[in-house]
Amino acid sequence: MHNVVIGKANVGPADVIAVARGNAKVELSGDALAEMAASRARIDALAAEPRPVYGVSTGFGALAVRHISPELRAQLQRSLVRSHAAGMGPQVEREVTRALMLLRLKTLASGRTGVRPVVAETMAAILNADITPVVHEFGSLGCSGDLAPLSHCALTLMGEGLAYGPDGTVRDAGELLAEHGIAPIELAEKEGLALINGTDGMLGMLVMAIADLARLFTVADVTAAMSLEALLGTERVLLPELHAIRPHPGQAASAANMLKVLEGSGLTGHHQDDAPRVQDAYSIRCAPQVAGAGRDTLTHAQLVADRELAAAVDNPVVLPDGRVESNGNFHGAPVAYVLDFLAIAAADLGSVAERRTDRLLDKNRSHGLPPFLADDPGLDSGLMIAQYTQAALVSENKRLAVPASVDSIPSSAMQEDHVSMGWSAARKLRQAVDNLARVLAVELVASARALEIRTYSHTGGDSPLAPATAAAVAAAREAGVGGPGADRFLAPDLEAAYRFVRGGALVTAVETVTGPLA
Repeated sequence: MHNVVIGKANVGPADVIAVARGNAKVELSGDALAEMAASRARIDALAAEPRPVYGVSTGFGALAVRHISPELRAQLQRSLVRSHAAGMGPQVEREVTRALMLLRLKTLASGRTGVRPVVAETMAAILNADITPVVHEFGSLGCSGDLAPLSHCALTLMGEGLAYGPDGTVRDAGELLAEHGIAPIELAEKEGLALINGTDGMLGMLVMAIADLARLFTVADVTAAMSLEALLGTERVLLPELHAIRPHPGQAASAANMLKVLEGSGLTGHHQDDAPRVQDAYSIRCAPQVAGAGRDTLTHAQLVADRELAAAVDNPVVLPDGRVESNGNFHGAPVAYVLDFLAIAAADLGSVAERRTDRLLDKNRSHGLPPFLADDPGLDSGLMIAQYTQAALVSENKRLAVPASVDSIPSSAMQEDHVSMGWSAARKLRQAVDNLARVLAVELVASARALEIRTYSHTGGDSPLAPATAAAVAAAREAGVGGPGADRFLAPDLEAAYRFVRGGALVTAVETVTGPLA
């Protein structure tokens, strides 16, 4: 795992994931330290002036009308962090907090916030020591930044509050810092505000969701191809010339993936045999169109994430010419919108996958497969209830697709009278992504079982399966996903399939045959 160097240049998505999930170490570049020192000199000069400057010598939000005298300003910053560390509810995942801290560190290193270099150096040391502040589910409205979550992190820098140690135990943050030789920070003018005024939490969750969804869209192409093959569908709807005349890039990529997976199949194209049909059902025939639309949504979300990663979000900010200006860049709307948009795409991708699963289990529509893919229908129920579980997950994702960003509850005595709810959009997207992985895992279980049943009934010599789908089935079995047979305790099979899908092993198995998929 590479070290992540944080300088004036942008931190990229791979860097966020390396630190959040891979425990990569971080270091500050010399140019970042120099830039921070230069902008801090400007803040110190403003602090010495008699006129009030927001965030430097005033209160905050609706209380910004009060001028704070120099002897009270350290207390002002401490009070800000302590009062804003007001989260409630379950503790968020460690990877979310690490991403949040890295992204706030990235903005501090830009030199636009006016903090002393020691503040950034202390945050980097906390990340490198694997100390993770306790951050709670509720508290951010996604405007003025992710205030409560970031405040819990800032509290740790002060040696206060609670944090996870490297062993995962929650302890007093001051004790953890002392054990690792990290001195707590005594915040100076503006530094408390700079530590909490950013979109870092929602952005970190967006970056990780994009990475997870990119993998799951490829998984969906594989499971859709397996279902098409098991249902004796036609691969001709995947021909590139058909998708070239509707030139959406994601659609073309999904169709190309499915075509690669189905290459060499002896089952496709038999839609005219026993129960002739001119066309396959929409869930089969339109799989590239649905998944492709989601892929294009993902591309747009990546564009927004890249722009936000290049941003320095704070208020006020120190501009390159030395001016210190108030602004509204902390508003989370750009990030919140795409978080909601991705939740919609995830819900629809799961919905079409569930329809394919249901078709595999229905003897009236499965073209010769046994009811519910049961070993002895009537005595055995097969995968009947697996589809119930899948349907419950799909229904939950439909609820999670309701946009959070269309809501706004005014706060701070109507000073903050329109907020983004971007943190909430990110939290529900994380659940939607995990649910989608489980939905696709159920389709994998059903399509793999159906393909094996087709293989058993095949009268020829060689396997009728495409080499890529055969590799997928074999790898699934090695991963603990059971095949056809009498009814058994099914939950372990489903959990094994979920791990197989979520971790990327399904795509890896298929790519040993197809080469890289999009």
